[in-house]
Amino acid sequence: MSLMMIPRRVAVTALRSFPTHIVRGSAPQMMRAISTTASSKLQHSQSITNPNIKVTHFEDGKRVQENVEVDVGAAAPIVAADVPYIASGLQAKVREALPTTIKNFTLAGKTAIVSGGARGLGLNMAQALAEAGVDNIALIDVNEEAGVKAAQDLQDQTGVKVIFVKVDLRNDEDIQAAVTQVAQTFGGINVLVNSAGIAESNIPAELYDGQAFRKTIDVNLIGCFVLNQAVAREMIKGGEGGSIVNIASMSGTIVNYPQPQCAYNASKAAVIMLTKCLAAEWAPHAIRVNTISPGYMDTALNRVPALDAQKKIWVAQTPQKRLGAVSDLNGLAVYLASDASAYMTGSDSIIDGGYTVW
Repeated sequence: MSLMMIPRRVAVTALRSFPTHIVRGSAPQMMRAISTTASSKLQHSQSITNPNIKVTHFEDGKRVQENVEVDVGAAAPIVAADVPYIASGLQAKVREALPTTIKNFTLAGKTAIVSGGARGLGLNMAQALAEAGVDNIALIDVNEEAGVKAAQDLQDQTGVKVIFVKVDLRNDEDIQAAVTQVAQTFGGINVLVNSAGIAESNIPAELYDGQAFRKTIDVNLIGCFVLNQAVAREMIKGGEGGSIVNIASMSGTIVNYPQPQCAYNASKAAVIMLTKCLAAEWAPHAIRVNTISPGYMDTALNRVPALDAQKKIWVAQTPQKRLGAVSDLNGLAVYLASDASAYMTGSDSIIDGGYTVW
């Protein structure tokens, strides 16, 4: 019986002992072995090192055990999502010809900041904003090399003015300086898409290092707050309000399976509640604040052999039987950034292929 066929109510027994097979050694050794880099997302972890994973399932009421073999030497396949996307700008004459309902989704005259915009989901959403007609975009990210290239490519493709600013979300001064620079360069800020974040997974709570836990909170929650605050101050100063879109996660409302990841889940739950609080407080300033909560996404960094066993379970537990494409957040990001969602604030929208309905 393939894992792809295991229903959720049965799959909950699968990989029960999985975390204990990841790394043998002391807790510090485990942390070094399974921690992801600061730029990685949850689904980007390469922490599974044992190619033979014991899986339990049931057939005709009988308990059956088998080994799932992961080919750790296999190369990740090249799929359409890996091919660089060429964005195109929205011409003014095309925008003016649109009917009112569709025109409300466009972003002409607006300036946007996209954090985590050097690659992945952040860059894809920045491309979507450009195609929706935004005038100016600032990509901010800790990855300077990728960010500079992404900004130049996006500007060349769309004609939108795009700049890159290097920012470490653990540094409040970095954040404030970047936001001030963007506001001064473009004359204000209308949209923030906060996509930056980090994660560590496959770490049992009893073995979690406190410093590593704090780092996740520092970037995902405190960095989110400081960036939201700095942008909101500029929006209030401008007197026209704006839209803030924080990228949370379905992990903020459910406990992921099979990987233990309490720090990431707690940080994203906090982002969802923080967003609701900010939406209530800043509504008088015409600032809307919403979250997008993705499910498991099929990014290039996620496509590693070490994750094959886990991804089979993720897909099996998702009604649509696939991982999310990197472009699957784009439509909602544009909607939330635009006037089409003018009466929407404090909402959390889950895009997960149905994962959380089971």
